[in-house]
Amino acid sequence: MYGMPWCFFIIFSIVVLAATYMGKLPKGMIGAYPLMIVLGTILGLAGDYTPIIKTFLGGGAIVIIFGSAALSTDFGTAANPFFLLPVAAIDIIKNFQIGEGFLDFYIASLITGSIMGMNRRLLIKAAIRYLPAIFGGVLMAIAFTAVVGSISGYGAKRAILYICIPIMGGGMGAGAVPLSKIFGESLGEDPGKMINIMIPAVAMGNALSIVAGGLLNRLGKIKTSLTGGSGSNAQLMRIQGPEAEALKIDPEYQNARESINLVQMGTGLFIATTFFAFGAIINKFFPSIHSYAWMIISVAVVKALGLLPQKFEICCYQWFQFVMRNLTGVLLVGIGVAYTDLKQIAMAFSGEYLFLVFVTVLGAIVGAGIVGKIVGFYPIDSAITAGLCMSNMGGTGDVAVLSAAERMELMPFAQISSRIGGAFILILSSVLLQILYL
Repeated sequence: MYGMPWCFFIIFSIVVLAATYMGKLPKGMIGAYPLMIVLGTILGLAGDYTPIIKTFLGGGAIVIIFGSAALSTDFGTAANPFFLLPVAAIDIIKNFQIGEGFLDFYIASLITGSIMGMNRRLLIKAAIRYLPAIFGGVLMAIAFTAVVGSISGYGAKRAILYICIPIMGGGMGAGAVPLSKIFGESLGEDPGKMINIMIPAVAMGNALSIVAGGLLNRLGKIKTSLTGGSGSNAQLMRIQGPEAEALKIDPEYQNARESINLVQMGTGLFIATTFFAFGAIINKFFPSIHSYAWMIISVAVVKALGLLPQKFEICCYQWFQFVMRNLTGVLLVGIGVAYTDLKQIAMAFSGEYLFLVFVTVLGAIVGAGIVGKIVGFYPIDSAITAGLCMSNMGGTGDVAVLSAAERMELMPFAQISSRIGGAFILILSSVLLQILYL
């Protein structure tokens, strides 16, 4: 349990929980870390050992997210609120996750380390083929939603604009919020009204994407020919024969990056956070593209051109491995507490609405999987990254989906979906409004 015998973990957990419920949990990361570690470990183990959840729904990842969301949900009334976690502890976690930028810290580490750990030629070959897979997922999602919306009586135009497009738009901040402004200005409606229509779709699409990530991971273990593997063996691109040999990581390089060095990990931390800062600088001059996207582009360019010495690539990879193995559960707790609103999700549970959300996510899976296979990707891995990482809730959803699917190594491609794909959806929404409301 978090690298220690269960008896020691229980003792430490009692101390942390006592401080939490006595109102003595320190503010900032010094209080957030231990509480999120305790909650993440306990909920993760519950998910990993619960038969149906473990087999079909993503295991620990989904239980951590929704369990944490339940702990931070108000089950009382306006006059008498009731939370399972103390409100002060919930605020500490939310502030750590959002205000103190833990999500950005985590994603910066994963993007930098996973790209720097890739084979340079493989990165170049995969990137060229990835955007068609995204477009395939988006177009199929729109087609599925339009057909079902038309048949059900909900309306094809309404289903596309208020359910499909928000789901595929990259979450709240980069998706639903700007979309509500675009829709409001184009249709002469209050953006606040627009976003209240979109929020349940985004929330439900995110939840279904996480579940689908777990199901696709299960399918990949049954039909191994459809996937490039999971965990540290996760691969997006299908490569065979002499080409596969040419794109393999050099054994000497592999051994060097697996030999953990504490100083190198510190260097990797510095490089990852600097790339994040660089993305923010470029975003200041070109704000239409998210800073995450600029970070991905800058890291990919540096890797593709070989501008960083190999020893520093190893530093980034080692830091990425440390963060992924030790802090993923912590981050998932933050996602549950800060971003997952169970009441909004519950509001969306009408049969017609839920089915439209379902076919949107299904369309993203099918389209990205088919086009991915055509361009040379493993269909399951393409469906997860180019499909589900478009239909989830942006950066937080990427972590949750890839964790449920056991494919954290594919984070760079997930982030391309959320950031560059999300920007594409904003452009597409403007075009669709002109076409559908001429």
